[in-house]
Amino acid sequence: CGVSRLLQHGTNPADRKNKDVTTLEWSSDGELLATGSYDGVARVWRRNGALVHTLRSHRGPIFSLKWNRRGNFLLSGSYDKSTIVWDVSGDTGFVKQQFNHHLAPALDVDWKDDVTFASCSTDKTVHICRVGSSRPLQTYTGHTDEVNAVKWDPSGTLLASCSDDCTAKVWDVSRAPGGVNEPLHDFKVNPTKALMLATASFDGSVRLWNVQDGSCIRVLSRHRDSVYSVAFSPSGEYLASGSLAGQLYIWKVREGRHVKSFKGKGDIFEVAWNKEETRVAACFSSNVVSVIDFFGAR
Repeated sequence: CGVSRLLQHGTNPADRKNKDVTTLEWSSDGELLATGSYDGVARVWRRNGALVHTLRSHRGPIFSLKWNRRGNFLLSGSYDKSTIVWDVSGDTGFVKQQFNHHLAPALDVDWKDDVTFASCSTDKTVHICRVGSSRPLQTYTGHTDEVNAVKWDPSGTLLASCSDDCTAKVWDVSRAPGGVNEPLHDFKVNPTKALMLATASFDGSVRLWNVQDGSCIRVLSRHRDSVYSVAFSPSGEYLASGSLAGQLYIWKVREGRHVKSFKGKGDIFEVAWNKEETRVAACFSSNVVSVIDFFGAR
């Protein structure tokens, strides 16, 4: 499991801004990689490492980036309390719409479809917004502490959120929400098994959950430090997890077995798979993104 390319974000010694890479996301076709950094700049790269877009409008660190499925919009959430939809369909990326509904830093975002998305914040709320609309379509206020992550299920009918109030909640847009009580930080929905949820925790554990009944299916215990990000592979067969100590593990979901590992320099803020399930990207606090080859495991 070797690194194929490093994308340097801080090569100018005269620019002293902190460029820790805090988030990253592959486009749905696997051709572009978006990265967000502590300097408030989003960047879009080609697979060969060429820089395509440099997107500047946020006034604080970027915490989350997500492509819509069509690939024409990139969504970002920032410490400056705003979320921005960027139009990156042309040669020059620009702000399509900026949303200023949160009262505190926006920690995560996720698309429901090509124009509708959810966002969450340290203001304890979850908003559902749509490009072209000036107000949120819906707002959830059930959490009692900052909300760290949001994720739609593949059908777009359920929205999961997790919070520092030690709960993960699954919201039905037409019914009352339900919750799973366990300290969490980040999670992703299994793309091929819509009722399976993966969570990562500051206690170093990774857990797989049955969303339908809230039961814990399996605990993956190998990390020695806080786990900050998890991501299912496109097939749902594998799960990648990254910790604050720079340790990346890849797990075989069905068996709960560790199959690959990679150790980088700095803390891992986020991990993401490419479309072909042959590479995992990890962003580190050392101003780099590591793109790691993965050829599966038997």
